[in-house]
Amino acid sequence: MIDAYTAAQVRAAERPHLEAGEPLMQRAATALAGVVADAAGPGRSGDRPSIVLLVGSGDNGGDALFAGAELARSGASVAVVPVGSRMHESGLAAAIAAGAVRMPPDDPELGAVLGSADVIVDGILGTGSGASPALREPARGVVRLAREVLDRPDPPRVVATDLPSGIHPDTGEVPDPVVLRADVTVTFGACKAGLLRAPASGYAGEVLVVDIGIGDALAGVEPELVLPD
Repeated sequence: MIDAYTAAQVRAAERPHLEAGEPLMQRAATALAGVVADAAGPGRSGDRPSIVLLVGSGDNGGDALFAGAELARSGASVAVVPVGSRMHESGLAAAIAAGAVRMPPDDPELGAVLGSADVIVDGILGTGSGASPALREPARGVVRLAREVLDRPDPPRVVATDLPSGIHPDTGEVPDPVVLRADVTVTFGACKAGLLRAPASGYAGEVLVVDIGIGDALAGVEPELVLPD
């Protein structure tokens, strides 16, 4: 059986662990980096994989940045594209120190960089976003550009951080069509109910649930949704 929870249930389960100082973000980032590395393989040239991080303002952006730091240290070429009003400062510092390159969202070369990437990481929005439309500029324009790239032959793979940006984490609603369709969604702590509900389930691709150490806090919590394996 697959137990899926609301975003509020997962945040409540995370809270005591965060208050205890446990490195939940680092655990999530390490798992995300492993999935991205597997998705990228050796890179199209067989030399080094190319990763583009689409980074929003919240913790999902931090997860993506710390994962990018690990990928850059392992030899990947990592481009960081900020699409929010700010970025997670420690995550950005770690990524840049590891060799990642920051690329403005209005860079005229962004389309080419996206097109040559092995993996695009969607780290724009997390479970706390309830705005409609979910994506605002410059994120909206960058996602539109990435969607054009994905329509080409031999497109990059897309790995979503926790959930594809723009889907509702609980209901599975997709109120606005400007969403990157993921090949793999790496979701942290527990499966979010929206990932298993249509139409969002059609955007999530393969859903991988990563254990970040909050299972004890979820024990005894009634899941929002239970599906057979």
